[in-house]
Amino acid sequence: MDVLDALNSRFTCRAFKRDPINGEILLKIIENATRSPSWANTQPWELYIAGGDVLESIRKCYMDSFRGDVPTDPDIPFMSEWPAQHQERMKELGIKLYKHLGISKGDREAINASWKLNFKLFGAPIVIYLCMHETLSEWSMFDLGSLSQSIMLAAQEYGIDSAPAVNLVAYPKIIRKAIEIPDELSIVIGIALGYKDNDSPQNTFISSRMPLDEVVHLNGI
Repeated sequence: MDVLDALNSRFTCRAFKRDPINGEILLKIIENATRSPSWANTQPWELYIAGGDVLESIRKCYMDSFRGDVPTDPDIPFMSEWPAQHQERMKELGIKLYKHLGISKGDREAINASWKLNFKLFGAPIVIYLCMHETLSEWSMFDLGSLSQSIMLAAQEYGIDSAPAVNLVAYPKIIRKAIEIPDELSIVIGIALGYKDNDSPQNTFISSRMPLDEVVHLNGI
């Protein structure tokens, strides 16, 4: 697939079919993605991949925690406050998504059902957990961001959809119990992989992007 086609066709899949991903294809995706650049070739990432019964155990524990209103406790803390313009973009996203799904303002039951998909891990057959040593800084996290994009674009080559989501790592204790991730590694982000459920209205919603003249500042060009 052409790189530009991959960039424009990639979207955050919020509902996957349970169809498995071929293990050989999965490793090809990872192998190609690890060509991503990093500071002085430090390659600060360590990847832990869960599928099958292991992922199902994580999914079940996530849902138990969600139903029990267990507070999330990610290794990388969630933002406590966003700048005003970013808050506005998130608000706009929520309004458009719920309108697309036919969810009325104040319909807590429907909103809760939609939100629950995060803790069902979107039904994905595979989740990749990107980790780095706890002593590393934001610079290395930038490298993990580069790797994340590469994973998702490489997946597009094989017709595999993706969802990067902080809620996939909302309960690191559950993940560590299911997978032997050393305590000195921070679980930074999760990427769900699989084949989109074409019957889900979640997957026909595409978020907007800011116009270039609002985010690009040209100088001397």
